[in-house]
Amino acid sequence: MKVYLSSDMEGTAGVVDWQQCVGDGPEAVAGRRLLLAEVNAAIEGAVSGGATEIVVNDSHSTMRNLPADALAAGASYISGSHKPLYMMQGLDGSFDAVLFVSYHGSVGAAAGLSHTYSPRVVSEARLGGVVTGEAGINALVAAHYGVPVVLVTGDRCACEETAALIPGVHTAVVKEHVSRLAAHSLHPSRACALIRETAQKALAGAASASPPPLGSATLEISVRTTDIAEAASWVRGVERTGPRELRFQGDDLLAVYRSFCAAILLTRTIAEAV
Repeated sequence: MKVYLSSDMEGTAGVVDWQQCVGDGPEAVAGRRLLLAEVNAAIEGAVSGGATEIVVNDSHSTMRNLPADALAAGASYISGSHKPLYMMQGLDGSFDAVLFVSYHGSVGAAAGLSHTYSPRVVSEARLGGVVTGEAGINALVAAHYGVPVVLVTGDRCACEETAALIPGVHTAVVKEHVSRLAAHSLHPSRACALIRETAQKALAGAASASPPPLGSATLEISVRTTDIAEAASWVRGVERTGPRELRFQGDDLLAVYRSFCAAILLTRTIAEAV
C-alpha cells in the first residue's frame, strides 16, 4: 500500500509560537524535533496498518524542516520550496491513501497559529460554502487523483474542519485551543502514541475509504484588500466576484488548486507592501 504524507507544523503538540516553527533559532530547532516525532509516529502507524511505501512531502514554510535520514521506515522525502503542487507535491493516482500531519485551523478560527496558506492574503476560504483551512483546499488534489484522505492530525479545529468536508476521515487531536498563541497540548509522547494508533486504524481501513467528495464544490476566497483581489484576478481560472471576493474555477479540481496556488504566490508581494 502506497501512502502519501503531507506534513505541516503548526498543529504539532507543544508548538504555539511562530519562533517555534519559522527560522533556524533554538526554538525552531526544538519545534522541528517535536514535528519529526509526530511524522514518524504517523509513518510507524501507517506501516503497522499495511503501508509498504511512504512518501513524505514537507509542506511547511521553506519546506525543509525534517532531517531526511531520521525519517522512519525508509520513507522518501520531498523538500524545498517553489514546488508546482506546493503542499501536495508528488501526489498522483498511484497512491492508496493520504495523511495530513500537524495541520492547523483556518484563518480566523479558534485555533493556535491559525491561517490559510498566507495570513497576509487570505481572510477566509470556503468550499461549497463551508469554511475550511489548508486541509480542505489540499484535499482538492486528492479528490482529483481519486485518493482517499484517511487521517488528519493537529489541533481540534483542523480535525473538525477536515471532518466536515471528508466524512469518515480519522482524526488525532493533539492540542486544544486557548488563544491564537496558546494551547493545551498532550505530552509529546502521548501525542505520538495517539497519532501512531490512529494512523494504524486509518490505514487498516483505507481500502474501503472513498476519495474526498469535493467534485461539485466551489472554492471561494475572501482576501484582505482590494489590491490583492485585483492582482489575483489576473490568474487564469480566478473570477473576482466582489471587492475582496474570489471564485476559483477550472476544467478539473487540479486546475482549481493550481489557480489558487498561483494567486497566493502572485499576491504575496502586494500583501507585504500594504
